[in-house]
Amino acid sequence: MGRLLSLAAGVQPDVAPADMVSVASVAGWPAVGIWFDGKTWSDTTSREVRTRLDDTGVIALDIEPIIPSEDGNDFAEQLIEAAAVIGAQHILFTSRLKEQVRTTDRYQQVCEMARPHGINVVCEFLPIFPLNTLSMAAEIVADSRATNGGVLIDNLHLSRSGSSVEDVQAMPIKLFPYLQICDAVAERPADFGGLLDEALNGRLCPGEGSLPIIELLQAVPDVPLSFEVRSKFLRDINDPVERAKYLLKFAQQTCGNL
Repeated sequence: MGRLLSLAAGVQPDVAPADMVSVASVAGWPAVGIWFDGKTWSDTTSREVRTRLDDTGVIALDIEPIIPSEDGNDFAEQLIEAAAVIGAQHILFTSRLKEQVRTTDRYQQVCEMARPHGINVVCEFLPIFPLNTLSMAAEIVADSRATNGGVLIDNLHLSRSGSSVEDVQAMPIKLFPYLQICDAVAERPADFGGLLDEALNGRLCPGEGSLPIIELLQAVPDVPLSFEVRSKFLRDINDPVERAKYLLKFAQQTCGNL
């Protein structure tokens, strides 16, 4: 039996949470990621998403994001409540806070709130955020002493932050409960603007670029894969189901048997 393959929330920013489940199901995805907007999410949204999941049998691999920052509410309590209702396996956490100790404190708090619900909280690093390296994410998880924590590797961020598959291999495999996968050209963007645009618009489907996907999957075997292909090309496919089918073809061809 192959890995669990999940359609990441970022692929379909124009699709409402409950409809995201239906789109994933019709397109053939066994699992899906859910985007939580604290300004618009309601108890009704939670019930609708849960009903769609129950009706289709699609698994909610993760819900995202919790992002503490200097100037706003991170909606952590509300997101955790929603995660519990819909049965999400993981919550995605990252941080715009400048001080790592404050990020660690908030991560620990989030893990404590999620633990009674049996939900893992993964700490993601992004080169465009203060939480920007694999080693920093691993330190935050270790320092939090959370029993339901882990590090989320997005292979684009791994590459663009200067880390390698060898760095991943030097860490305990159990630190990585699942992976986010996409592809990209070999050359790293030269500045912040380029990194941001690539992350939001320029990702490629697996097998279309030059990232060491196979090597990463061999380093972290068996865990689920979330396909985080934020791509203007994909978004230009107007039908969300066709968009999801297109990506699934690449996901299965490149990663389905690894």
